[in-house]
Amino acid sequence: MSREEYHSFGRKLAYHTAPTLLGIKCASLVSFSRLEFDLGAHLRIFNRRASEKGLKIRIMHICDTRCVLLVYNGKKLYERLHEKQTADMLRNEGYDLESGLDAMLDRLSQRMEKCGFPHEIGLFLDYPAEDVKGFIENNGGNYKMCGCWKVYGSEECARRTFENYEKCRRFLCDKLSEGLDIYTALRIS
Repeated sequence: MSREEYHSFGRKLAYHTAPTLLGIKCASLVSFSRLEFDLGAHLRIFNRRASEKGLKIRIMHICDTRCVLLVYNGKKLYERLHEKQTADMLRNEGYDLESGLDAMLDRLSQRMEKCGFPHEIGLFLDYPAEDVKGFIENNGGNYKMCGCWKVYGSEECARRTFENYEKCRRFLCDKLSEGLDIYTALRIS
């Protein structure tokens, strides 16, 4: 892998997943070109180096030229999925919460293969359960505001969250613009 590809992967990862990389969001999705990046090599490097921070990347969906990756903190994601309202919604979609995080991610990946982006994906991406439920009940309409997701619950809480996500993105992208690589910026050895 070239030096430019290495840095380009880090910049794209930082831009699209900064809140997860910096620990304020349990998971983020990002799509990468399979033609532009040696994703197998990047995932091996990231998963080896970032494991000390509890971070991992997993392939969720592959199509002809693109690959959808989930960047996540395993402990935070597991805890999130076991919150009462979230857990109840996932059980209703056929998830076995006792099967472990990997099995639940396998199920989500299978659902993505069948129907693209199933509604429950928002629960995995740390969207408030009330917003995921509102999206489902309103077929994506009648929302109060739209930012990183469609908001049906607290606008003020969502607005603060969106602002914090943007601060993470700016912070991490600025570090990479200063010449740091993604691992140095995240203080990962």
